[in-house]
Amino acid sequence: MNSINFVIVGDSSIADELGKKGTASTDIEIYDRKTSDYIYTWTLPVKFPDKIQSLMQAVNIAEYAVLNVTKLDKYLGEEIIALDYVNFDYGFIIHSYEIDETKLKMLIKNTSISGFKFLDNIDQLKQEINKLRPKHIEGPVIIEIDNAFDVKGVGTVVLGMIKQGKVKVHDQLKIMPFKKDIQVKSIQMHDDAVLESQSPSRVGLAIKGMQASNINRGDLICPPNTIEVSSEKLHANFTKSPFFKGEIAENQTYLISIGLQIKPAKVRLIGEMLEIIPEKPIVFLHRQTCVLLKPDSQGTRIIGKAIIQ
Repeated sequence: MNSINFVIVGDSSIADELGKKGTASTDIEIYDRKTSDYIYTWTLPVKFPDKIQSLMQAVNIAEYAVLNVTKLDKYLGEEIIALDYVNFDYGFIIHSYEIDETKLKMLIKNTSISGFKFLDNIDQLKQEINKLRPKHIEGPVIIEIDNAFDVKGVGTVVLGMIKQGKVKVHDQLKIMPFKKDIQVKSIQMHDDAVLESQSPSRVGLAIKGMQASNINRGDLICPPNTIEVSSEKLHANFTKSPFFKGEIAENQTYLISIGLQIKPAKVRLIGEMLEIIPEKPIVFLHRQTCVLLKPDSQGTRIIGKAIIQ
């Protein structure tokens, strides 16, 4: 079974016309729909605009995006920046009749979403969605966890996206950053048991070796020696957002968004290099993009992006 995953930013009310509400937490919701060939998911940042963290986590779950514009305001600006910083290169834009499309195209100019396809209505969106195919990524399996809980008679269950590779029942893997050995006991896709699943599927895994209460959103499941873990200094090439007007202070705590992880950190800007000192361990890949956030900023809360060296 193949999977195709979207994030909906802007007016998320269209989700009800695309799928059925499934997994929900306090800050993100996931709608889904299953056909004979595909499982579709749509992730919504339900706590945005109150929490910038909700937006950043939602955009990191999907490989396709839908931007539904009903207002030209600073929150739209943050949504465009978030999509751009995660490097979305394909998606769709729809907007209400009162939105000036020329102004909207100017806002997305010079961003990764400038090539998104403009559509007139939800029916066109459904037609375009049916043309899409999954984006498989080869390599050692990496599963990014967004939820974990205990099920009576089953044990620990984690939900997450396969970012790359393939997972099989009985695989012996590690959960990071804990470096804890786990075994995959069973795999489910949309409530159906399967023996294996590949990227970019959303899966539920019953695992042996770690309790759900010790697992956090953003933790990764992978083979040994696949990803890096750091609780000390990281260095990253930094690009400040032109829309953030403040200065970066060394004595202030910021948030680092990397994948589904949102971690507090102190930072120091040295030329174009950002020195990151995380308060908790961060898991990352070489040259992975992270985003620097300032949730209490009165303007844009996205300071800039950095490429980890």
